[in-house]
Amino acid sequence: MLKDITLGQYFPGDTPVHRLDPRTKLILTVVYIAALFMVKTWGGYALVIAALAAVTFIAHIRPRALLKGLKPLIFIIVFTAVLNLFFTAGDDILFQWRFIRITHTGLERAVSMVLRVMLLVSGTFMLTYTTSPLAITDGLERLLSPLNKLHVPVYELSLMMCIALRFIPTLIEETDRIMSAQKARGADLETGSLPERAKALLPLLIPLFISAFRRADELALAMECRCYNGGQGRTRMKQLHMGWQDAAAFGLGALLVAGILLLRRLGI
Repeated sequence: MLKDITLGQYFPGDTPVHRLDPRTKLILTVVYIAALFMVKTWGGYALVIAALAAVTFIAHIRPRALLKGLKPLIFIIVFTAVLNLFFTAGDDILFQWRFIRITHTGLERAVSMVLRVMLLVSGTFMLTYTTSPLAITDGLERLLSPLNKLHVPVYELSLMMCIALRFIPTLIEETDRIMSAQKARGADLETGSLPERAKALLPLLIPLFISAFRRADELALAMECRCYNGGQGRTRMKQLHMGWQDAAAFGLGALLVAGILLLRRLGI
């Protein structure tokens, strides 16, 4: 299960999606999320799915990678579906047995909520799949730079987010290594009831925290030895520049929002 968590992973490439300015991808990700919450019709969902499939194809990201990233969220997706399916009121009853009642409205809402969660997670994963943590940090810092006038620590916030994204795969790998070591010593982590399995995972926390603190201390020491001093006056090896591809991407994003609003107005 831990190996299925793909948050924070970056798949290098030289596709048009990879070459976009990180600021463009950050803005379009926000636009995508906003557009997804504006969808009220099945035609809108079909349009969002088509847009996500097109981006995935252009970026040469395998659909299997997106589906693999959804596996750790199966419980949340199923729980969301059950809540909306059985607890949505409606007069158009499809099935009823004692206190269990399924309505047409509940079925539609359950399907739409599951689609919304899956598309939301898959769309945001595309940002980290096609953009390195350093590029995301630079783009976020540039977008939030006006807040420096309000004395908001923009650089520190961007740096913390970059380190967090960078260390997610590392901590997952470290957790998997500790679990393998515990299993080799006879620990049973996969059988028993849910409370028993949760209790069996407690011995993993201490070595995981020790490893995380050790890595953080090593990172701080390495930055100090290199006389790292970020923030004001820091230069960048790669300068951010927007080109015609970014303008085209913004145009496609605007078309997506316009299409969703049109389909919503037409009720399709």
